[in-house]
Amino acid sequence: MKFSMIKPLKMESSKFISSHFLVISLVLACTIASRPSFLYAKELSKTDFALGTLCTIRLVEGGNSATLDQAFLRLRTIEDRMSVNKEGTEVSKINEMAGKASVEVSSDTFYVISKAMDYARLTGGAFDPSIGPLTKLWNIGAGGEKVPPKENILSAKALVDWRNVVLNASANKVFLKEEGMSLDLGAIAKGYAADEIEKILRLAKVKAAVIDLGGNIFVYGTKKDKTLWRVGIQNPESERGDYLGIVEGPQMTIVTSGIYERCFIENGKRYHHILDTKTGFPVDNGLVSVSIIGQSSIDADVLSTSLIALGIEKGLELLKRFPNTYAIFIDKDKMVYLSPGAEKVFTLLDKNYTLVR
Repeated sequence: MKFSMIKPLKMESSKFISSHFLVISLVLACTIASRPSFLYAKELSKTDFALGTLCTIRLVEGGNSATLDQAFLRLRTIEDRMSVNKEGTEVSKINEMAGKASVEVSSDTFYVISKAMDYARLTGGAFDPSIGPLTKLWNIGAGGEKVPPKENILSAKALVDWRNVVLNASANKVFLKEEGMSLDLGAIAKGYAADEIEKILRLAKVKAAVIDLGGNIFVYGTKKDKTLWRVGIQNPESERGDYLGIVEGPQMTIVTSGIYERCFIENGKRYHHILDTKTGFPVDNGLVSVSIIGQSSIDADVLSTSLIALGIEKGLELLKRFPNTYAIFIDKDKMVYLSPGAEKVFTLLDKNYTLVR
């Protein structure tokens, strides 16, 4: 699963990068070299490395440099509390005290862990915040990857069990029952961060903006010309920026999990970073990517991982619990499956893919 965070890597292999989108609205597309500069004079943007990936916040209308500074300060606060790869973070302390004692954490961290536990229940453990021992063992994206010995996979898998994560809501304390257990919030923390940035933009009375946290996209507000936002979905088999379809709509968040970003090949077989908690190996169900379109980025972040782990049938069943949230499934045979309602916002453009309704 797309879990660990804040490990300094080259951007393509960052453990927080799950997918890449091309925001193609004329107001936003920085790749359009010929755009008239006078149309964009009021735009402000800032790009920096946070949450283990390159993050960009673009203020299309409203806000100022102080708004951007506040947003990036919030990102770093979340990073400093929830990173699994930085010493002294709250999650690191929880992991260090596994099997020994509970750890009091901030309301931020407790909320995110609580949400992760809710999803673990909903998915029967297909999504599991205690995936840490497995992600650390495989360590995909750090370079020099190889398939771990089966006995090591079995040992790590035995420590993955969300039911052994104990939450004390009255004291904001978290306890891992077994020594060697570890939490990894990499599949949920970026979604939470995007929602928190949205709150900052709203309080600052920003009218339109784009939040891009390493591919987790949140298009915020309404553009001055009242046109809908247009976001391109990455073609899994092409270079970054080559999109197979367009999502078009008002304010929304779009998050994709794909098996193509972080992977390695051993003995002719490809191994990717989205791990099956039941087998301890990468998920292998024919899906290449799942994109989620919705209003809550934390939900979209978790659902993108959950649905690619569950597969189409079980994934669609889970999605019924989330009104006005849509999924786009892409499989290895270049078939594109849409959840009910997704056809209202998604248009397939790449003729090499087949849309299944």
